[in-house]
Amino acid sequence: MSEEKKSLNFIEQIVEEDLANGMPKENLRFRFPPEPNGYLHIGHTKAIGISFGLGEQYNAPVNLRFDDTNPAKEEQEYVDAIKRDVTWLGYQWASERYSSDYFQQLYDWAVQLIKDGKAYVDSQSSEEMAQQKGTPTESGVAGPYRNRSIEESLDLFTRMKEGEFEEGTHVLRAKIDMESPNMLMRDPLMYRILKKVHHRTGNDWVIYPMYDWTHGESDYIEQVSHSLCSLEFKPHRELYNWFRDNVHGYSKSTYPLAPKQREFSRLNLSYTVMSKRKLMKLVEQEIVSGWDDPRMPTISGLRRRGYTPAAIRSFIETVGVSKRENVIDVALLEFKIREDLNKTANRVMGVLNPVKLVITNYPEANEELLIAENNPEDENSGTREVPFSRELYIEREDFKEEANRKYFRLTIGKEVRLKNAYIIKGESCIKDEQGNITEIHCTYDPLSKSGSGTEESKRKVKGTLHWVSIKHAVSAEVRVYDRLFSDEAPDSHKDKDFMDFLNPDSLKTINAFVEPSLQEAKIGDRFQFQRLGYFNIDDDSTPEKLVFNKTVGLRDTWAKSNK
Repeated sequence: MSEEKKSLNFIEQIVEEDLANGMPKENLRFRFPPEPNGYLHIGHTKAIGISFGLGEQYNAPVNLRFDDTNPAKEEQEYVDAIKRDVTWLGYQWASERYSSDYFQQLYDWAVQLIKDGKAYVDSQSSEEMAQQKGTPTESGVAGPYRNRSIEESLDLFTRMKEGEFEEGTHVLRAKIDMESPNMLMRDPLMYRILKKVHHRTGNDWVIYPMYDWTHGESDYIEQVSHSLCSLEFKPHRELYNWFRDNVHGYSKSTYPLAPKQREFSRLNLSYTVMSKRKLMKLVEQEIVSGWDDPRMPTISGLRRRGYTPAAIRSFIETVGVSKRENVIDVALLEFKIREDLNKTANRVMGVLNPVKLVITNYPEANEELLIAENNPEDENSGTREVPFSRELYIEREDFKEEANRKYFRLTIGKEVRLKNAYIIKGESCIKDEQGNITEIHCTYDPLSKSGSGTEESKRKVKGTLHWVSIKHAVSAEVRVYDRLFSDEAPDSHKDKDFMDFLNPDSLKTINAFVEPSLQEAKIGDRFQFQRLGYFNIDDDSTPEKLVFNKTVGLRDTWAKSNK
């Protein structure tokens, strides 16, 4: 076996085996089939990456199909958001499809199953059906309507479609095996009455097909070769095949290819939840500002926080394709965005917790423009001018009146370098009545200017501080994010609700000062605030008020813990 074959994941191996066994390559077709009942989250990126990745690898079409069978929960807003997210990630679909496009065909096939004695209308309550369905350890029993005549079921199903009955009075069930060890095979529901307006079909239908019936047959209609889904659908494969095989008997001349379902492990991420229902709860209870809140694990939230498509795709590639469920450390995702932004983000200076620094021997009226490199990792990034003056802001934690040997920032009697500027020496400080430092005084060495070529400019000191000229500083709102949950697995506790683990300090809003070059920045632009981390311009930003999100800090916990 070649090295290339050895490196294939198990799904690629399945595709290769099918090709080797005679499947024409032009028959390969994949799909990504989200339900439009919420926004996509980081967990979906694995499914997106697998299907669209196979499409790119084999030059095969990939459909974006919306499994829109529940009008009570689905909205056009979610359809638009999903399309935006998939496009932003860099993928292109061959066809945009909707399961609702197939409602008539699904109905016609359901009628045929009734005629063949393979489906029937059940008029029990949901509680009665649950009781007669049995348990995982006890077989189900036939309900009172299981042997309803074909004629009566056809009549009732037609009247269900025409809106004659109220919700909950009748359902259509497949007639399979009430004693099957797989409970999904115990006469599963195919249709229910639901008098809700559908976001695409309006009021055309009052009966809606169930997911298991719709999903597989939509694959079949689209002639998807490999139906790839997450592991929780593995027990559904038997039902998927039963529906497929029975419909194939009616339609093989029109739809010759029978799709094959295969499952992979979901992507679970630490310190977050992946359930759309739970994410919806965070939105509805206004724990977050919306689906695109930068603390949310949604793709739109990650985009707003400053994540890049390249970082997310690299993350998915590193996670890989497996059959076993596991939880991925969120630090790996943070490592990937840090790795990407290190190469692409321009360096700038911003001070988040400012204290005034006065260079007492610097001429009061003097100003100068210093040259700063935009990104040392990118030789084509160029330089910019940064204004310098006598009074600056530095970070409050970058000064201590007294400190030990291991403190390499500014203190009385010691020297540090101001980034791209001069070496300064701490002289004294002024405090308010509460003892808080309000002003630091220092002196500078005028021969130590960075890049000037003098011997003094080459002198080494242990600390380097970032700064912003007070006269030229631009005020900005900076939103600093921590993890939304304080627990590594907030939804894994049987005795507590996931909401019990909300982190009260997940968002801190800071009034900061940044260098004037950032006035030209546009929404979405990403930067490294030197010594602080990576930040981007938030959607709320305006020319009058800059708003930044902290994407990730500079400190890398994942790489260190995985050495």
